[in-house]
Amino acid sequence: MTDPQRHATVVGAGLAGAALAHALVVRGWRVDLLDAADGPARGASALPVGMLSPHVTRAPTPLSRLTALGVAATRAELESWVPTGAGWQPCQVHNHGHDRGVWPAALVRPGALVQAWLTAAQATGRLTTRWNAPVARLARPDGSPAWQVQDATGRPWATSPVVAVTGAIGSLSLLTGAGITADWLPLRPVQGQMSLGALAGPPLAEGPQRDNGVFVPEYRDAGLPPAWPERIWSMGSTYERGTTHTDVRAEAHRRNLDSLRALHPAGAEAFERSMAMGQLLGWAQVRCASLDRLPLCGALPDPAALQAERARAERRRWRPGAADTPRLPGLFTLCALGSRGLTLSAWCAQRLAEQMDGAAVQADADLWTAIDPARFAWRQTRRAA
Repeated sequence: MTDPQRHATVVGAGLAGAALAHALVVRGWRVDLLDAADGPARGASALPVGMLSPHVTRAPTPLSRLTALGVAATRAELESWVPTGAGWQPCQVHNHGHDRGVWPAALVRPGALVQAWLTAAQATGRLTTRWNAPVARLARPDGSPAWQVQDATGRPWATSPVVAVTGAIGSLSLLTGAGITADWLPLRPVQGQMSLGALAGPPLAEGPQRDNGVFVPEYRDAGLPPAWPERIWSMGSTYERGTTHTDVRAEAHRRNLDSLRALHPAGAEAFERSMAMGQLLGWAQVRCASLDRLPLCGALPDPAALQAERARAERRRWRPGAADTPRLPGLFTLCALGSRGLTLSAWCAQRLAEQMDGAAVQADADLWTAIDPARFAWRQTRRAA
């Protein structure tokens, strides 16, 4: 029988939520997965095709280290759960920017990986999914050991001792509503638009190209939206900070075209032909990024307890860190993956599942600290001390 304490509600069924639900179920948890949409991967994780590839820097940074770990973790998940050609395909990417060279990579439709994770988790009988379930607030009635995940009327969609919020930019309102101070969660919306078109002849280039955006000269996938062809080229995407609309706009297409002209002039000619003939397709969605562009992954800080601890320590120099930060019991997040959800979801979800399970987190301590959701609270508290 499953331990009743090993029961979690995961809010959000994109890459982050599906990865976490699967990682928890594998560890024996019972999981309720909720999403406001009518199915999984309906937001930014509905990207038609994404690039899984390393982030190369002259010296290691937290992001480059995370990316190296994340690429390996996601590639392993793809090889385990998604047949080649039915949602992903290996390739090489020609980088024209600061990390110039040819790098191993993969083209991936994120929704295929999301669905594969959920199918595997449901086969265990420990995953329950609920669609068309918009979550308005998280509540923990006085004396209750469990969280209620409520709709706008206060009716609970689910009740469990553990909740993980993985709803991208939607995480902000839920977590601030649960008592997290707003400046401890500096999350920002980032809209991106991809331009794409049908491919009838040979690929538009030898292989994928990347500099200011990613150009995919050929991608074949029967799982693309029914109104789209199975064989496409794509260019994108734009990066619009603070923008929350999902409209496909001509101005964003033109920016993608300008980037493609600099990257691959012959591909830009095909882009222009599609645009002139009214055959250009587009896709736009909103991602979520943090102030320091690193994800938030882990247990959330307890504002009242942290402020009380600071008050007790006001006569000495106090620099709170991961070990001495009070946490809200049973409340976790995995969000702010930015444009690297495909790369970081699997690795981060596996580490978060370890933390939620009370196991040792299999990550370097400094790297785990770098993505701790409490890091902005530490900075604010240190300034006030």
